[in-house]
Formats: sequence, structure tokens, C-alpha cells
Amino acid sequence: MFFSIIIPVYNRPDELRELLGSLTKQTYTNFEVIVVEDGSAEKADGVVRDFADQLTIRYFYKENTGQGFTRNVGFERASGDYFVIFDSDALIPDHYFEVVSAHLTTNWLDAYGGPDRAHPDFTPIQKAISYSMTSPFTTGGIRGNKKNLGGTYHPRSFNMGLSRNVWEKTRGYRLSRMGEDIEFAIRIIDSGFKTGLIPDAFIYHKRRTNFGQFYRQLRFFGRARINISRYYPNELKLVHAIPAAFTVYVFSIPLWAIISPVLFALSLGLLFLIAILIFIDATRKEKSLRIGLLSVRAAFTQLIGYGVGFLSEGWKRLREPKDFRETGASIEYPS
Repeated sequence: MFFSIIIPVYNRPDELRELLGSLTKQTYTNFEVIVVEDGSAEKADGVVRDFADQLTIRYFYKENTGQGFTRNVGFERASGDYFVIFDSDALIPDHYFEVVSAHLTTNWLDAYGGPDRAHPDFTPIQKAISYSMTSPFTTGGIRGNKKNLGGTYHPRSFNMGLSRNVWEKTRGYRLSRMGEDIEFAIRIIDSGFKTGLIPDAFIYHKRRTNFGQFYRQLRFFGRARINISRYYPNELKLVHAIPAAFTVYVFSIPLWAIISPVLFALSLGLLFLIAILIFIDATRKEKSLRIGLLSVRAAFTQLIGYGVGFLSEGWKRLREPKDFRETGASIEYPS
């Protein structure tokens, strides 16, 4: 099987260099790499040239339209039997394509997703953020499951593959921001294609390098979940509101001090209990007290960031005209 690797990139040439470096070490080498620059000021064409003698690689530049439409440009130019999408802030283990090829040979999937992990060389903050995004104590626990809330696995585009047939039938992304990968996965499944998780096809995902960036990213994810409900109202589940409920709970704690000292102590105690559980679990998994402490902050940042985005976009959604909400008219907000 010949794979086409699609990498959208925006102002991240150094990250792309590390990603391409990891691709040169693959044990399965029957692939091409297509880098699509999404209107970057810091262009990565020089990075691509540096790998021209090590990889079958092509580079394209386009005006900025967001990563969804940027991936479509890569799909249009791909020559592979199967397309694989990576975010530019990823590192790919040596065995990745060997694992994927073997799995598709014995258990075909029209589209697949893989989990993400923290690389041993990541900073403590990156490891804490990685823990938060995969922890059962946060919404991240859902992402690595073989089935999502609706009973079918929904791939996510930081580590995702799809057959050429899927591309030809769906024509790729219809959104470029605000939940584009969720919408695409729903449409793949609705088209009758078989999806699944390949557990050993993991990548090392750097994500954000500080908590401010992480908060902004998760706030955007919360907004994106509401945005998807504009197109697929039934995809908004009660469980998606858990971070919003947690956010309201956290910010209401000071009020309980005025209303009832007992309720204030109980609410503060519950928050402390949640923090202790996260700390113990993260410390056990990462074998580091420091990462355990940072993971508490990362988990709370994730939940509150997502919750704030969910609540703000949800309020905006409720204020939209009734006929707009009923028709699910297309709308997209900038990041």
C-alpha cells in the first residue's frame, strides 16, 4: 500500500523539521509526503528542501484558509492509495506505518485514528498537558476509546488516515475551523464507511508548550463543539456539558462562603479531592511528583478552558434567530 502523508503547516518550520526527521526513520517506507503551507509568514519551504534527498516530498503554498481546507489541497494532489494526516507538532514512531499497513491488510478500515502519547524528551509541562488530554478524569479520556459516545469510533485529524475512496466520496473537509475534524468524521460514518482505532498507531503529540496557549486552544475546542451542533444538533450530548458544569462549579465556590460556610467547605473539599485523584493518577503514570502537580493544573486548565468556550458559544447559539437554529445554516467564526 502506498501512503500519502498530508501535513498542513502554519508558521511552524522548526516543528515541521522534527516531524520530517521522524519520518526518515520509518521501517515502512512506501509513502510520499505532501506539505501544504497555509499562508505562513515563516515559510517552511527551506525545511522541505533539506529533506528532498531523504523523503519523497512535495511542497505547496496557499493563502491562509485554515487547516481543514489546507488538508483538502493536500488530498487533491496526493497520489497514494491511502491518505494519512498529521499535525505539524507531531513526532512519528519508527514502527507507525508498518503497524498501520499490517492492520489494514488484516482488518480493513476505510478511515482510522490513532492515540497520542508524550515523548520521553517532552518538557514536564508538555507531559502534563498530554496527560490531561488523555486522562479519564477529563474529557480527554473519550478520545482514545475505540467507540465514541454514539457507539462508533470518530477519528481525529491530529493522527488520522482515510482511503482514497473516502476522499473521492466525501471530498474532504467542509469546515476549516471550529470543529472541522468532528464534522468530517461524522460525514465519513454517515456515508457508510468503516472506521476504527488502531491502538498501536500512536504518535507523540507536542501540543502547547505553556498553559496560556493550552487554555486558548481548549476554549476554542469548547466553542467548536457548539458549532458542530449547528450542523448536527443530535451530536451535542449531555456529557459534552460536563466541563461547563465544572467551570460553573469552580467559579461558584466563593459564593458558597457567603451563603453557607458548610456548603463552602464541602464544595472546596470536593475540588481538593478531584485534584488529589488527578495528582495520584498522573504521578503514578508519569513517575514524577512534579508532573503530577503540573497535571492538576493542566487538567483544570483543560476543563475550564473548554467549559468557558462551550458556555460562551452556547450563549451565542441560543441568541441566534430561531429559523437559523432550526435549519442549521452554515456559520463559521474565526479562531
